[in-house]
Amino acid sequence: MEKADIKEKRQHATGWIPYSYYASAIPDYFANVPLHWHEEFEINYVLHGQGEFLCGEERFIAKDGDIVIATPGLLHAMFHCEKTAVRYETVVFSADMLGIETQDRCNATYIYPLVNGTFGITPHITPDTPHYSELRTCVSTIIDCAKANNPMADLLMKSALMRFFYMLWNGGSVTARDKESRLSEMLRPALQYISDHLTEALTIEQLAKSAHMSESYFMEQFKHLAGMSAIAYVNQLRIRRICELLRTTTLTISQIAFDSGFRNLSNFNRQFRRMMGCTPQEYRKFNSGNKNLLNLSNGCLLTA
Repeated sequence: MEKADIKEKRQHATGWIPYSYYASAIPDYFANVPLHWHEEFEINYVLHGQGEFLCGEERFIAKDGDIVIATPGLLHAMFHCEKTAVRYETVVFSADMLGIETQDRCNATYIYPLVNGTFGITPHITPDTPHYSELRTCVSTIIDCAKANNPMADLLMKSALMRFFYMLWNGGSVTARDKESRLSEMLRPALQYISDHLTEALTIEQLAKSAHMSESYFMEQFKHLAGMSAIAYVNQLRIRRICELLRTTTLTISQIAFDSGFRNLSNFNRQFRRMMGCTPQEYRKFNSGNKNLLNLSNGCLLTA
């Protein structure tokens, strides 16, 4: 089974513009970021509040000023802490920004191992991390350049990224990575099955069977890894898909719901309102034509 089949479908980078910038808030803009992975690097900077991050099997609370890093291929997710909102900025970028296409000793020693997973970066960067002040300055520059989004800013961004990774290596924040944990590996077939059959009827029996586990053990382990039940995870992915279709198509709401895996409209409306804080009709009214939102929004109005 190919790992690439369960990666996030959103395109974050192109050959011409190899990065994307997102301003986010949980739970104001979206309920949470479901478990996923992509082939680009990701840097998150927490502006205000605190949120719970899951990177691999490492779970931690990030707060004001913290930096969270996800390397290519790493399963990661984010959840809001109860009664606490979090606002943060994200830059997702291709290894092309690091000159990965150049075959030299620097890339072979320090960049390729991060891309292929031989080495990993400590995902949670705090004020106690070596070189934190310089790392934070680099991240600030990277974010500003991503927001500027022009060729001159790209040049500065590349230099800031290079310095950022230099400081990570120099400060001991990069270490050899063991092979993917047994739990993550065991659950990947279930994630693959969900991805392949998201618009179809899904049961715990099917998912547990795909992971070669009993139903009770599967439910327990999935919640441990993903931070939510398997059914809640499926519903989040479906609602995420529905939100995009509501924003970008003129299909009827009932057709979108049916095509996204919901067979009962009453259940769909209940799930949508619980997760989004509004009805599908209200969501479409306020967000029609907006194609640039990351993941799920919460509260209909998507202004910062």
